Amino acid sequence: MQLYTIVYLVIALIAADNANAVHVNTTLGTILGTALKSRLGIDFKAFRGIRYASAPVGILRFRNPIPYLPWKPNIYDATQDGPMCPQVTENITDLSEDCLRLNVYTRDIRGRKPVVVYLHPGGFYSVSGQSKNFAGPEHLMDRDIVLVTLNYRLGTLGFLAVGSAEAPGNAGLKDQVEALRWVQRHISNFGGDPNSVTLLGYSAGSFSIGLHMMSPMSKELFHRAIMMSSTPLGQFHFEKHQKILSDRQAELLNCPREPAAILVDCLNQKSMMDFVNTQEQMFDFNWNPIFNWFPVIEEDFGQERFLVEQPYKSVLTKNLHKVPLLIGITQHEFIGGAYNLLNNETTKAWLNEDFDKYAPIAVIYERDTPRSKCISKTFKTKYLSNTTLELPDSLEPFGKLYSDGVIGFSYHRFLDLISQVIPVYTYLFTYSGRYSHFYLDNKVYGAVHHDELLYIFRVPGMTPPFKQTDPENDVIENVARMWTEFAKKGDPNNKNDPYLKSLSWPLYSQGSKPYLVIDKNLSVSDGGIFTERFKIWDQVFPVPKF
Repeated sequence: MQLYTIVYLVIALIAADNANAVHVNTTLGTILGTALKSRLGIDFKAFRGIRYASAPVGILRFRNPIPYLPWKPNIYDATQDGPMCPQVTENITDLSEDCLRLNVYTRDIRGRKPVVVYLHPGGFYSVSGQSKNFAGPEHLMDRDIVLVTLNYRLGTLGFLAVGSAEAPGNAGLKDQVEALRWVQRHISNFGGDPNSVTLLGYSAGSFSIGLHMMSPMSKELFHRAIMMSSTPLGQFHFEKHQKILSDRQAELLNCPREPAAILVDCLNQKSMMDFVNTQEQMFDFNWNPIFNWFPVIEEDFGQERFLVEQPYKSVLTKNLHKVPLLIGITQHEFIGGAYNLLNNETTKAWLNEDFDKYAPIAVIYERDTPRSKCISKTFKTKYLSNTTLELPDSLEPFGKLYSDGVIGFSYHRFLDLISQVIPVYTYLFTYSGRYSHFYLDNKVYGAVHHDELLYIFRVPGMTPPFKQTDPENDVIENVARMWTEFAKKGDPNNKNDPYLKSLSWPLYSQGSKPYLVIDKNLSVSDGGIFTERFKIWDQVFPVPKF
């Protein structure tokens, strides 16, 4: 019996046992998936847990990813989500270092549809691209696109940077590149167009997209970008290594701090759970700073390098991949994180008693310098009116400072500079629905960080499946349609669409600074978003010169 006959006999037997079984053939081998239905009942195919890179274990632990080898003549079972990359979670059985997996969703494996690749949030230390927890495809599968979600290495395992060949840094970002290369090689087998790839990212995923626009490794791997709530330009400075973090991890796991080769060899001997169990202790306090593990400027140790110069330099010298961009933030961003700090008596006392020491950690700017003290004084005066922090009175002003430091200013600075180079659409998400990532007194506070994701993706555990009769329906339809239009042609407008026929979302310009307000209805405003607040930051953190 010929080999291909055996393969199809196996598929037939599996399909007989599972009425929802589907398959696709690739140069790697046959992939078995399942048939599902979208939010509105449209049939689509799901191929989940596909390995795009080898498990980064042993000597590969902190190195560049290695493409996963073909599995011919076997059949790859992609009927379920793969595991999450190591992180703090209640379900540790769902963790594995063999986590470099991706999911592909498509309505039809024929034709050439636009591809959307989703990079998940989580501060570079948490979350995943799984459908069962964070990124259910049902909303976007109402639209005729190919959707890819993926995992990348997190925390120390993804971002250890010791300034040597053993751990040069940016492993998690290189995982994303490897996944994008997989898309280029194989997405046509799923009905996707490799020449029409849009990156969609949130928070750390959005930050990543900004860097992909500057990375030599990412050139020609994507053609449009949707950045939601974070960018790599702001008050941040990128180092060549993160010795503070490598020293801290060394101490927590009883490894020598240096030399780097000995440190990495020691860390390679540790279990996955050693890193998970010490993750919270890797932060300065109370899971702050939000961005703890950070991308680095890589030195040349013979490896392929993801980031080779300061992001500001790349943008100012226009040394970047010039792709159309859609970018925005939420109305209240990190108000929930601000509440957590003020609701903790210890951290609230630290901020009140020594603002100069603790504010730079939480708000992410330079520490323990004369300039740092001047910055802290400015923020305490401009945002907090030099008052003592107390709930509930301080929540709004401190929430604005915290949100601007973690997300807002980087959005403002990136938009300001990148709009001088490429076409950009920008938005402010203000819709406050029945569900949210932050409730105060058992009520939704407003549109906060991650809330758009409740309408772009199915997020099991946070919301029920939304129906057409639900009040969230119009928001889901509007956002999914605008994002899809942008993925198709770099323009979110479509006068022929029944939901978007009244939309006239203009490109951002330095003059009128127009932006779209995404609420129950869509409207265009001008004058920029939170411009008075961001003037403070522009004065304190002027654009560097190169």
